[in-house]
Amino acid sequence: MLCGIDVGGTHTDAVLIGPDGVVACAKLPTNHDDLLASIREALASIAAVAGPAAVTRLTLSTTLTTNAIIEGTADPVGVLVSGGPGIDPAAYAMGAYYHVLAGAIDHRGRQTGALDLDAARAVINAWEAAGVRAFAAVTKFSTRCPDQELALEALLAGRCDCVSLGHAFSGRLGFGRRIATACLNSAVWRVYNRFCDAVERSAAELGMAGASINVLKADGGTMPLSVSRTLPVQSILSGPAASVMGIIAVCDIAEDSIILDIGGTTTDIAVFAAGAPLIENEGIAIAGRPTLVRALRTRSIGVGGDSAITVSREAIQVGPRRLGPPMALGGPVPTLVDALNIQNVIAVGDPRASYQGILAVATANGFEPEEVAEAAILNAVNQIRSEVAAFVREINDRPVYTIFELLEGRQVRPTRVYVMGGPALALSALLQDAFTQEVVVPESFAVANAIGAALARPTFSVELFADTASGRLTIPSLGITRQVADNYSQAAAEGEAATSLRHYLASIGAEAEDAPIETVELSSFPMVEGQTLVGHNIRVACQVRPGVSAAYKQAVSKSC
Repeated sequence: MLCGIDVGGTHTDAVLIGPDGVVACAKLPTNHDDLLASIREALASIAAVAGPAAVTRLTLSTTLTTNAIIEGTADPVGVLVSGGPGIDPAAYAMGAYYHVLAGAIDHRGRQTGALDLDAARAVINAWEAAGVRAFAAVTKFSTRCPDQELALEALLAGRCDCVSLGHAFSGRLGFGRRIATACLNSAVWRVYNRFCDAVERSAAELGMAGASINVLKADGGTMPLSVSRTLPVQSILSGPAASVMGIIAVCDIAEDSIILDIGGTTTDIAVFAAGAPLIENEGIAIAGRPTLVRALRTRSIGVGGDSAITVSREAIQVGPRRLGPPMALGGPVPTLVDALNIQNVIAVGDPRASYQGILAVATANGFEPEEVAEAAILNAVNQIRSEVAAFVREINDRPVYTIFELLEGRQVRPTRVYVMGGPALALSALLQDAFTQEVVVPESFAVANAIGAALARPTFSVELFADTASGRLTIPSLGITRQVADNYSQAAAEGEAATSLRHYLASIGAEAEDAPIETVELSSFPMVEGQTLVGHNIRVACQVRPGVSAAYKQAVSKSC
């Protein structure tokens, strides 16, 4: 059976799914001071129902890496870069330890300037003395030739805890994105690997040592925990990804749609075009820095069940802060849940505590408690509606990618709003009043994100580059570099890219299951010197796209 755990800002959700559907589920408060404790408690709840031996695969969605970056608790990183002619690498500087080295590789992967290893050695010595233990090495066009990055890695051997190489993340070009991705990956490496150690230890202690452990990525796919240890940046924004994969798992969506996952801390918003989720094809921005991390296109706003209500004579506002649980559950300030309690929309905890808390802030500002509750609920719904409208406008302002294809010149016109998360049912009628589209609450609305994590299948993509004039082939993300003959063809490149991806997935225990490997880009450009054709520049990109296990989807999907 498959277990999915989604660690949210307020609650940690867990489900166990068998061939006949959901066997067990749990919703527990998230311990922000110890996320692992939340996961351990969720695992124990599942094990108590079905027995630990029943779990064959465990998939986690975690906010750990996102929080480390946002809260500034990530490690300092020593970043070594070389660029050569063109944009000055100093424009992409990150952190206090950033150094530009002499050296250059051109767009065909030819070294046009030797890397200054003596200067690199001196900088590393100084940073090591300052206590820096995490490094990143990025050279321009390293996807065409990673030799200079590999030389820096060799120089750092035995002198650091981790080093992230720019070519390991994607075959796409984008020097600034590559620098940011490598730097952020090393910044969260230590905290993430400690988390992995503890997850494996907890699973073993609970008798789940035989289960494969996976982590949900930002693109809605999974990767084995062992692989994620070297690529922790890929786990950023796995929470919103769980929401999208959850709705794919529990509903059959064919139309343009809006997805709302209303949690305790935030509301995550996604948009589907013709039944397919949108994806940030070039990569998301993290802490204001564009990266190469492919992710499902989502947006989060600070409106949730536990969002604090702020009352003044001028306005009544919900969020964006969460200062604790609702007063009905012993929290310090009134929240949206307390307002829903007063309006008899829900009955959570002690409604009297909700009333007393809202009475206090209402009286201080010349309102009745019912007025504050009604205005707070209306404010929350209006914030969600306004943000959805802005998101759809933004999507329609430029071409967008779905997980299947590029949509160009097509307007997205949602006809349904799917709502999930703890407060989904309570807010559904109010949301229906706010939206012109039909509002739908799936049967498994409360734990759909955990279902999405449980059923998500592995994803991976590779880019192959072949320069037949120089006789060089590279698949950067797999670390493959070899010589090719001058008659190496486009068809051979496509076949080799797919075969290499299939072998890689098998080697990490992440077979593509029912997902085919598909070619998403195929190009071949002639290279001419003088008036003579000297070869071809071939590029192939192939992938296993995001999706859910077809066999288990049949067990959990309901008419929506």
